[in-house]
This record gives sequence, C-alpha cells and structure tokens, in this order.
Amino acid sequence: AYKRFSELLPKEQRENACSLRVPKSRILTLPELRANPFQHRICRVFSTSEDGDDSMSFEDFLDMLSVFSDSATSDIKSHYAFRIFDFDDDGTLDRKDLEKLVNCLTGQGEEARLSNAEMEQLIQNILEESDIDKDGTINLSEFQHVISRSPDFARYRGLQR
Repeated sequence: AYKRFSELLPKEQRENACSLRVPKSRILTLPELRANPFQHRICRVFSTSEDGDDSMSFEDFLDMLSVFSDSATSDIKSHYAFRIFDFDDDGTLDRKDLEKLVNCLTGQGEEARLSNAEMEQLIQNILEESDIDKDGTINLSEFQHVISRSPDFARYRGLQR
C-alpha cells in the first residue's frame, strides 16, 4: 500500500510520502478508480483534507484500501457505501441522492438517461423496498437492512489488485 501511495507522488517527494498528501487528480489515476462512476465521491468520503480539495494522506489511502478489501466486514462496507451514495452528506438518502445514484450507475450521456417518469418510478420502487419508516428517505440502518439481503454486496471488491 505504501509503495502504491508513494508512486502517486513525483519522484523527488517519494521518500517523504508519509507526511504528504496526494492530490485528488493523482488518486483518480488509480486503475481501480478510473472507471468507477463514484470516483469523486470515494475521494470526498475518504479524504480528511481540511482544504476541501479531496487530497489524501497515507492514512486516508489505507482507510480506503481497507474498506474495499476482502477482510472488511459487510457493516463497514455498507457504512462507507451509504456515505458515498449520500451526495449531500446529510445522513439520509433522499430523492435527490437516489437520482444522482441512478445517473451515476446508468451513465451521464443523454441516451443513457432515464425519462422523468422512469426515474420517478425507479425511485418510488427503491423507497417502497427500503424506506421502512416511510419518511421518504433511507437512513443508514434501512440501507444496511436492504444490503444484508444482497449477498453480492459483501463480495464487492472495489479497489483490489
């Protein structure tokens, strides 16, 4: 992990990698993130940068790798997935978050976008399936409940080599 992190820095900075932050633009060059539709959210969630630039320290990088590793528990994976999908960082997945989530998964091109009616129907279906307390949003425990019924989720490897 240290070798991969330090390789994201210019050669002359590599020996000080533990004390430096790697810019988001360099993190996004990782093959595992390059094609990930949530790449920007992943950087936002794992970055501890006080500048809001989504740069990562070595510790941030380790946290990200550990969450996407085989050894991470389903609870840890679902907690971070929820944070990644919570685009406005308000602690719930509301209709706007779900729309952004669907758009990320289906692609941003016009031909891939769902019609307004299709999007509304899909969001309604998601909420009917997941919104246990019927408040119009999905909280972390509701999200984890849905995820617990999806065996594929626990096997998701994300950032592995």
